[in-house]
Order: sequence, then C-alpha cells, then structure tokens
Amino acid sequence: MTGKFYIGVTDSRWFHYLAALKPDEVNFWMPGGSGFKALPEAGLFLFKLKSPNNFIVGGGFFVRYTRLPLMLAWEAFGQKNGVESLPQLLSILRSLRPEIHPADEIGCCILAQPFFFPKESWIPTPADWSKNIVRGKGYESDSLEGAKLLEAVRERMPAVGETDELLDPSGDPERPLRIIRGRLGQGAFRSLVTDAYTRRCAISGERTLPALEAAHIKPYAESGPNRTENGLLLRSDLHRLFDAGYVTVTPERRIEVSGRIKEEFENGRDYYRFHGERLRVEPGNPAERPDAGYLDWHNERVFRP
Repeated sequence: MTGKFYIGVTDSRWFHYLAALKPDEVNFWMPGGSGFKALPEAGLFLFKLKSPNNFIVGGGFFVRYTRLPLMLAWEAFGQKNGVESLPQLLSILRSLRPEIHPADEIGCCILAQPFFFPKESWIPTPADWSKNIVRGKGYESDSLEGAKLLEAVRERMPAVGETDELLDPSGDPERPLRIIRGRLGQGAFRSLVTDAYTRRCAISGERTLPALEAAHIKPYAESGPNRTENGLLLRSDLHRLFDAGYVTVTPERRIEVSGRIKEEFENGRDYYRFHGERLRVEPGNPAERPDAGYLDWHNERVFRP
C-alpha cells in the first residue's frame, strides 16, 4: 500500500461495542462536523484508543465524509454508530455539545470493512505520536513510522478476514476502490445516494431532508447492490409508490405513473403531474446516475401499468 493513511482517536466504549457487534460498516462520527479531507476513497483509517490506552486497535476503509442530522445518522447506521440506542448517542453528544438537538448535524466518516484486533494484538502508537493529539493524525505509508505501523497491521490482518486484500492491491491501484464499492452497507448506500442527489428528491425536487429516503431501484433482497447507480433519492410517499409499482422511471429517465392509482384509490392528482417528465434532479457525476439496466428491471418486474 502506498499513499496516506489516518489514525483517528476514539473512545474505548465505541470500540468495544462495535468489536462485539462485528458490523459490515461503521460511522466514525465527529460531534462538531468540521470536515475531513485526510483520506481518499478506500484509504486506510485506523482506530486509536484515547489515552492512557495508547494503542492502535483496529480500523476500516474510508468511503465518504458527510454531514447528517443526528436523527438521520441514527436511522442510516443505527448501532453501527457504536451505541445501543439514539437516546444513548444523544446523551454522549450532549456531554460534548450540551445544546445539540436531534435535528442538528454531526460529521460522519463512513468506513467499510471494519476490523477489530483482539487485545493481545493491539499495536503501540507510533513513536512520534504526540500526547496533544485529540482528533487524529495522517501518515505517509513510506515514512519511517508509517511503514512500521503498516507492516504491523499487515501481520495482523489474516486473523481478521480478507480485508488484507485492501492493503495489498497487487500492483492494481484501482483494486481497493472496486472492493470497497462492491461491499457498501445500507448506511453508506443511504448517505451516498443522499449526497449524489444534492439532498433533493429526484422526482419532485423536495429539499426537506427528513422526508427523503434512498430507494433501491432493484431491491437488495433481489440481489440489487448498495451502489449509487442502483438508487434514487425520493420523497417518502414517492418511495412507497415506487416500491409498490405505482411509479417507475424508464431507462431514458422519464417518470411514469400508473393508472391504477386512480382506479384503486380514486385519487392521485398530485402524482399524475409528474407523468412523462424527466427526473427533476440527477447526480452530477454520470457514473452515479440511475443505471438503465436496473431501471429496465423495475419497469418489467415491479411497475404496474
């Protein structure tokens, strides 16, 4: 592995809770939400316990930094925030930000493929680690201390699964990206779709974030992946209609509204105004726009014309 990696300081309760849970993703949250630019996608993010436990105890691979209202961060990640319940998370945050409200935003470092070392495998912090560091520090993998730490991490990876592939891309720098993008969890999916659509409903343009939901075009239960191109950000009522087959989006990204709404419910005026229109909001990155193959699947398998 070459390039940068990061050591983030965390609470032992957060670490031990997640180590027991063994989740597929974690939210390394930050109470202030001041931003995070220390890593590229798929970069290694290591966990260091707060002093006096000066050890590297695990880590994960960076997906995205975003800011979410606390209540939505809980809805997206639940116990993968490192606590049992939303009231418990709120209590911890209020010890750091006394006036925080559940609608206030926190910073979210979304990490995939987390790993947690048993205590006998904990790694002492680098020799140049300062006691004054309270948030974290970035390292270059080819620096003296960086290289020593990475070697120690590599030695422990076989004991925690296949994540060591991400540390050794075998000469292919794109391999870690492909691995991470293929292993996103539900929380990462929701966060990535929300950001891709700039927090606006793809059909209506609605901006009220608590009313918006990340919809799978091809459901996860039907082997649809947690990837942005298999998602649409939709107002909650439109999400339900989409999942039930009363609304769809064609491969040309035009909206179709089923006549069954009027037939079955003698209503639907608010929805028929969207019929035939193009999506009002689409991701700026073409690679994140709805995939025609998934849209065709929804048209053929779910939509009720």
